[in-house]
Amino acid sequence: MIDPRFYRLLGPKSLRDMAHLVGAPCPDGYDPDLIVTACAPLHEAGPQDLAFCQSPPKGGGSIVTQAGACLVQADHAGLLPHEVAPLVVKEPRAVFAKAAQGLVARRDFDPNGAAIPASVKLEDRIVLGRGVVLGEDVEIGSGTTIGPNTVIGPGVAIGRDCRIGANVTLYCALIGDRVTISSGSVVGEAGFGVAPTAHGPIDVPQLGRVILQDEVSIGSLCAVDRGAFGDTVMGIGCKIDNFTQIAHNCQLGRGVVIAAFGGISGSCEIGDNVMMGGRVGLGDHIQIGAGVVIAAGSGVLSSIPAGESWGGYPARPLRQWMKESVLLKKMATTKNETSSKSGA
Repeated sequence: MIDPRFYRLLGPKSLRDMAHLVGAPCPDGYDPDLIVTACAPLHEAGPQDLAFCQSPPKGGGSIVTQAGACLVQADHAGLLPHEVAPLVVKEPRAVFAKAAQGLVARRDFDPNGAAIPASVKLEDRIVLGRGVVLGEDVEIGSGTTIGPNTVIGPGVAIGRDCRIGANVTLYCALIGDRVTISSGSVVGEAGFGVAPTAHGPIDVPQLGRVILQDEVSIGSLCAVDRGAFGDTVMGIGCKIDNFTQIAHNCQLGRGVVIAAFGGISGSCEIGDNVMMGGRVGLGDHIQIGAGVVIAAGSGVLSSIPAGESWGGYPARPLRQWMKESVLLKKMATTKNETSSKSGA
C-alpha cells in the first residue's frame, strides 16, 4: 500500500485514460470509467490498483490478483481473473514503470517553504545543527540530536534519543528509539530497479519505505534503499559498519552485524544474530538463516541454513572452503617444485 506520509496520489484515472496513457486498447467488456487510483504488485493490488504481470506463473495456471486492471502480454491476458481488466502491452514491467509515474509521486520539499515548516512536530530536548532542513509533517522525538546540514524528507518520523550525524539524508523512513545514523549516510532513497526496453533500460519507481527499529546503528557513508513497494526493514539492535549498501526490500532480523563494505542485494532475508565480515556480498533474493557467520570477502550466491559458517567465493561451508584452499595450495606447491626440478 502506498503510504500517504511519503507519497502523493496523482489520480484518479479512468480505465479509458489509463489505457491511453500506456498505449493499450481499452478492453472490451469492461467499464471504461473504472477508477484507477494507484499501483501495486500483483499479490497486493486491490480493485482500484494497476498491476502488471511480466510472465505467467511457473507450472501454468491462472494469474492470481485482485487488481482492477493489469498490464499483460497478449498471450497471457486470458490467464487473468475475469473481473480484472487486461491492458495488453509488449513490455508490461517497463510500461508499468512509466504508468506508475503518472499515478504516484514522492512528496518533496516546497522550494519556497521554510527550513522548518509549521507542520513539523518536535518534542523536548531536541538539538538541530546549523543548516538542518526538515520537510512537511516530520516528527522528531525528545532527546534526539540532528547534525549540521542534514536533510529529513516529508513525513519522516524519528524516535527518542536518536543521534543523526552531519550531512545525513533521510526519506520515506520510520525510525525507532535510540537509533544512530553516522555522518554522510543516506536512508530511504530509491533502490536500484530497472526494466529493460527496446530503447534501453528505464528506472522503475520505488514506492516503499525504510523501517529502522530501536537501537539500530548505521555507520558513515552507508546507503539503505527504500522498498520497491513494501518495506526495507532492520530489526532491533542491528549494527551496520561504514560503506555498506542495503538494497530495496531487504529484511534484517534482530542483532544482525555487517562489517565495512558489505553489499546486500535486493529482497534478501537475513535472520537474527547473523554476522558478516568485511566486504561480504549477497546476491538478490537470498535467505540467510539465524546465527549464520560469513567470513570476510565472501560472495554469497545461494541461501544458507541457520547456524552454519560459510566463506569463500562463491561462498560454501567454512570447513569445505578451508579444505579446498589447503588442497589448492598443496597442488600449486607441488607443481612449482616439479617445474623447478625439470628446469634444473
